[in-house]
Amino acid sequence: MFAMMLKATGIWILIVIAAIINGVIREKLIVPMAGIETALPLSGITLSIIIFLISLVSVPFIGAMESKTFLTIGVLWVLLTLSFEFLFGHYIVGKSWKEIMQVFNMQKGDLFIVVLFVTALSPWVAAKLRGIGG
Repeated sequence: MFAMMLKATGIWILIVIAAIINGVIREKLIVPMAGIETALPLSGITLSIIIFLISLVSVPFIGAMESKTFLTIGVLWVLLTLSFEFLFGHYIVGKSWKEIMQVFNMQKGDLFIVVLFVTALSPWVAAKLRGIGG
């Protein structure tokens, strides 16, 4: 089980890199062209698709064979994502806790909650689509 969780964490690191690239593209390209009101939801949808595609490609690598393992991996990814968002955002980037909490503000167009939901379910759905897990 430890080896599977280690592999899953490695895949999550790829997701973080993709998320950072997605954020840079949002801030440097989409916001100046379309505004934050369009950029935030578009970025959330794009990131959700990227996370699912990474999951779809990577689930065979994990080596798990049970559905509950893929659900556990989804929970692990969500916990790692929240930890990264809060700890990196506050201690490295220097954002206030109030600023960081804005990622949960769907009224301003931030779809981080949707991204977390997709993150939680992607390993399980991807495994099902690939015929892995019982």
